[in-house]
Amino acid sequence: MERNQLLDDIFWHTLTGAHACHASGDGGARRYTSGFSPILAFADSNAPDFAALLPHCAPGEHFYCENWTGAAPPGWRIEAETTMYRMAWAGGMPPSDPAPDAVRLQPHHAPQALELANLCKPGPFGIRTIELGDYFGYFDGDRLMAMAGERLRAPGLCEISGVCTHPDDQGRGLARQLIGKLVHRHQARGDTSFLHVMRKNEAAHQLYLRMGFVDYLETVVRVVAREE
Repeated sequence: MERNQLLDDIFWHTLTGAHACHASGDGGARRYTSGFSPILAFADSNAPDFAALLPHCAPGEHFYCENWTGAAPPGWRIEAETTMYRMAWAGGMPPSDPAPDAVRLQPHHAPQALELANLCKPGPFGIRTIELGDYFGYFDGDRLMAMAGERLRAPGLCEISGVCTHPDDQGRGLARQLIGKLVHRHQARGDTSFLHVMRKNEAAHQLYLRMGFVDYLETVVRVVAREE
């Protein structure tokens, strides 16, 4: 896949673009405001401006950030480090929506979505994350079995995120159907779908490759916390 400047720095372009209304920060640093996904982004990942974030982050708050490998700056500590794949859709237009019966999640579903995310740990997720795009799920009565939705975005690009299935409901292809639904919607409006998967989650990585995603890049991802 050809290089795409927006996709290379998608966190920054999202937080200063489509999701600027959900962001706070100064200069070359931004964060999602509290309640949304705990993510940081920098204009220059080689010289991240953590000092600009201090007034916007509470002591003890934890955040994810990518593509930065320097030492912890004053007032911050690094709590975890790994790498993740950014994968982009290359499979063409799906012939149909594979999940026409999926339920679009509404604000009143936020506690159920957060509970499932806390159980499955698909990545940074907050009580208001489902407000960042269209999220869909499958329910068994009032119980949310599986979900997937949209988060990061820039012109021509839309992320599939929050993909998870309750352990009791795995093996039924629910998440795959929801991903297919989102890809179908993105292709219909001319957007390229992309997603993230941690390197250690090889089962999910292989599933996405089989579905039609390709590896775009591999980047460092860290969990950092403002010191108390």
